[in-house]
Amino acid sequence: MKNIFSAFFLLILLTQNIYSQDSSELVDPEIFDDTSIELDSKFITKSLEAKNNGKPVIGKEWMIVTANAYASKAGAKILSLGGTAADAMIAAQAVLGLVEPESSGLGGGSFLVWFDNKTKMVTTLDGRETAPQKSKTTQFQNTDGDPKKFFDAVIGGLSVGTPGTPALMKEAHNKWGKLDWSILFNDAIELAKNGFSVSKKLEASIKRDEDRLKKVEMTKNYFFPNGQSLLHKQIVVNNGYAQTLQTIAHEGLDDFYVGNIANDIISTVQDYKINPGFLSKTDLKNYRVIERKPACVMYKNYEVCGMGPPSSGGVAVGQTLKLVEQFDLKSLGYENPLSWQLIGDASRLAFADRDRYLADSDFVNVPVAGLLDDEYLRLRSNKIKVGSRTEKIEPGNPSNSVAHDYSDDNSLELNSTTHISIYDKYGNALSMTSSIENAFGSRLFTKSGFLLNNQLTDFSFKHKIDGKLVSNRLEPGKRPRSSMSPTIVLQNGKPIYITGSPGGSNIIGFVTNSLISLIEWDMNVQESVSSPHAINRWGKYEIEESQDAIRLEESLSAMGYDTKIKRYFSGLNTIYIGDNLEGGSDPRREGIALGDLLLN
Repeated sequence: MKNIFSAFFLLILLTQNIYSQDSSELVDPEIFDDTSIELDSKFITKSLEAKNNGKPVIGKEWMIVTANAYASKAGAKILSLGGTAADAMIAAQAVLGLVEPESSGLGGGSFLVWFDNKTKMVTTLDGRETAPQKSKTTQFQNTDGDPKKFFDAVIGGLSVGTPGTPALMKEAHNKWGKLDWSILFNDAIELAKNGFSVSKKLEASIKRDEDRLKKVEMTKNYFFPNGQSLLHKQIVVNNGYAQTLQTIAHEGLDDFYVGNIANDIISTVQDYKINPGFLSKTDLKNYRVIERKPACVMYKNYEVCGMGPPSSGGVAVGQTLKLVEQFDLKSLGYENPLSWQLIGDASRLAFADRDRYLADSDFVNVPVAGLLDDEYLRLRSNKIKVGSRTEKIEPGNPSNSVAHDYSDDNSLELNSTTHISIYDKYGNALSMTSSIENAFGSRLFTKSGFLLNNQLTDFSFKHKIDGKLVSNRLEPGKRPRSSMSPTIVLQNGKPIYITGSPGGSNIIGFVTNSLISLIEWDMNVQESVSSPHAINRWGKYEIEESQDAIRLEESLSAMGYDTKIKRYFSGLNTIYIGDNLEGGSDPRREGIALGDLLLN
C-alpha cells in the first residue's frame, strides 16, 4: 500500500505542478552531451526516467545526488576519474553556486558530515558564517527595542556574515581529497564562461523575488539583463564568477579571504546605501573552519549522526527519533494518523529544547550530551500518549551543570538552501548542506560573480525576552543557529544512508520523516524522498497537499490539533548503501541522482 500511495503522490507532483518546476521538463538532456567523459544525454535521461517513475538510480561503486543536473554531472565526472567524495563535492558545489545562486554559493556557509572508511570514524566540519567583530547585539532592533521586520533587516550588508563555504571546501580537500585541487573547478569555470541554461526553479525564484532583487543595481543587472527577467532555457554567462573560480583553482583562497575578492566583498557590504554592514578585512582574514564532534544517537540498531551546534539539526533529529523509539511505528504504518500524532508530538518536544538551548557552543554552554541522553529522552517520551495530543510542551532540564535561565526563541529561518549526498568507490560517505539563508541572501551581488548571505538574520532579533537572555542572540564572532541537518546513518559501523534537505527549520522534519520511512516503513530512497510530509514544530500541524491530506487532517483535528494543509518544498537527496547503491532525489525540486552503473 505504501508503495502505491507514494507513487500516486509522485504522480500528483508531476501532473499538478505544485512546486515551481515540472519534473518532466526539469532538465534538457542534450545540454549535457559530453562523450569525452561518457556522461552523455542518455546518462542524464536514464536518471530522470528513474526519478519520474518513482525508482532509485542504481550504482555499484559511487553515487552522487545534488539539487541540479549540472552539479550532479560535475561531481559524477570527478568520481568517475577516481576522485573522492570530497573532490566531487567541491566540483558540485562550485557549479551549484553558479546555476542555483538563490540557494547557496561562495558567499554563504555549509555544514559537512563525513564518514572516513579508513578510520571508520564520523566527523563534521563547521563552515557556518560568523558575525563580524563590529556587529551589535541590537542591530536588528528599532530604536524602541522592537525587532525589525524580517526583510527590513535582510536586504543590505547588515545581514551578511563572514562566508565559510570556500574555506570548508578547501579544508575538506586538505583532509580527504585525492585529485588535484585545480581541476575540480573546470566544469564550473566552463559553464560560467560559455553559459548555462536557466532552470525553471531559477526562473520562478527570480520572478517571485523581483521587487527585492531590483533594489540592488549589480543584482538587478545580472538577473534582469536589459530590464527583462532571466527565463527558463536562457543561456547565461557569468565572467566574474569564472574569473573568481580560476583564481581560487590556481592560487588557492588567499585572494578570497585577503586579496582582491575580499576587497570586493567588503566594499559590497559596507558601501550599499541601505543597511551598510560591518564585515571587514579582519573578519575575512581570521575566518576558520572548525572540526566538531558529530551529534549521534542510537535508534534501534542504527547510529544516526548529524551536525552539532551551531546547527540544531543533528540534536533535534536525534531527539525526535529517540522520543518515538518506544512506539511501534513499524506496526502502526505510514498511513496511520497515530504514527503522525506520535512523530508530531516528539518533534514539538525536540523544538522546545532547541529553542531554548541550541546556539553556537563556542559562546553558549550547550548541553548536547544531556539533550541526547537516553534516560532524559525516555522520561521526555513518557509525556507522549498514543492517540492524544500532548497538551503541555516545555523545554526539559537536560543537565544539572548548565544554567537553564534562557528565554525561548523560535527565530525565523527561511528555506533557500541546497544539499549534496555522495558515496565514493573508496567507501567514504559525505553529507553536506549549504545555504545563503533566504532566497538570494542579502540580495547583494558582488563584482566577483556571486551573492552574499543574510545568515545573521538567523540570530534572534531580540537578545532578551521577558528579561532573560536568548542563547541564540547576536554576538561578535558568533555563528548563528541553523536547522541544516546533513546526516549519515550507520549500521554495524558502516554507512547505510546519506541524506539531508533544504527547507529552513522544516529541514529537521523533512529529514526525520525520511529516516523513519526508510527504517520503519521499508521504503526505498526514491519513495522516501517523494512521500508527503506532515510536520509539527510549535503546535500547528502542517500537512502536505496530497491524496490523503484531508483524511489525515480530520484525524489529527479530532485529536485536538490545529491543522493546516500546505505545500512543501523539501529537497531531500538520499543514498542507500547496500549490495548496490541507490540514489533518490526529491521530485519537488530539480535534483538528480547519478551512479556509475548508468554508464553501462
